[in-house]
Amino acid sequence: MSEPAATHVLTSISNATGVITLDRPKALNSLSLDMVRALTGTLLAWRDDAQVAAVVIRSSSEKALCAGGDIRFFHDAGKATPQGGSALLEDFFTEEYALNHLIHHYPKPYIAIMDGVVMGGGMGIAQGGPGCGVRIVTERTKMAMPEVAIGLFPDVGGSHFLSHAPGRLGRYLGVTGVTVGAADALEVGLADHFVPVAQLPALASLMAATPGAQLAQAIADFAAPFRAQAGVAVTATEREAIERHFAPDSVPAMMASLAADGGAFAQQTLKLMQGRSPLMMCVTLALLQRGASLGVADCLRMERNVVRRNFEHGEVLEGVRALVIDKDHAPQWSPAALADVTPAMVERFFEPAWPAWAHPLRHLA
Repeated sequence: MSEPAATHVLTSISNATGVITLDRPKALNSLSLDMVRALTGTLLAWRDDAQVAAVVIRSSSEKALCAGGDIRFFHDAGKATPQGGSALLEDFFTEEYALNHLIHHYPKPYIAIMDGVVMGGGMGIAQGGPGCGVRIVTERTKMAMPEVAIGLFPDVGGSHFLSHAPGRLGRYLGVTGVTVGAADALEVGLADHFVPVAQLPALASLMAATPGAQLAQAIADFAAPFRAQAGVAVTATEREAIERHFAPDSVPAMMASLAADGGAFAQQTLKLMQGRSPLMMCVTLALLQRGASLGVADCLRMERNVVRRNFEHGEVLEGVRALVIDKDHAPQWSPAALADVTPAMVERFFEPAWPAWAHPLRHLA
């Protein structure tokens, strides 16, 4: 059963496995509101369907599973209304985060083939919850929560899955927005299995031939021999440096620690951070500090509040303008210097935008 959709989300059911194929290749499967709604509707229907024992999400393109949310839409909708407010933006983030919650708590094996680019919102639809999430990476995987590069922060549950990464690895990924490959995804705990690209046809055949109820174990057995081929993780070879430089509880102290280290890794990381939004690096650190003690639902509620404050401030609108719209790669961050970011500026992002009883994600459990 195949059902092409104008929303670029294709679905089918075979051998008790529901298959979702993202099919917006020119945009690297960036998520639109219609796509979020199609994914949510499909997963809700399959959750209660006894004929579906497992779900697979994949891409029609080898370039990306999903590059994130549609940031051109963010920019256009945000610029069209005062203080970055828009009913469409409100709907997008509310419904996207509700989708992330649904995926995290999905009661059936949820298998994400994370081939190619998997960033931002793409991570949100790939990071299934413990026990049911099965995340497969390849040598083409390019993974990141790169939001600080566009004046945003690692959302879609990033305050939960990054804050629960080993040691300071989540801080490193979130505050820098660095892109990593398969080995690092496995090292940090953001992937479960490595399958070489050359073995993807065999994996597809296995999945087609295996009943959904047996699929998760079959994939684990298939992928086990390939684990060593994932390569060496930077987060493993540079673990001591990451733990040391990202231990301080402030971004200025982190950057000062990196600046005092003449090693190549430290200097490359420092240069990367110097191009990020100073304010949003600080907000990201505060977000991860708070997220470490919260459950998924509370993390998503916190992120929903922070994203509303971000569009009020306008940092993401400037970031997208500079990197995607005008492409001058010269964002005018506000404030421009890390030294000018105050605790009050950071705290503003966490001030409730709604009473608790009116929060758009108040019903998440």
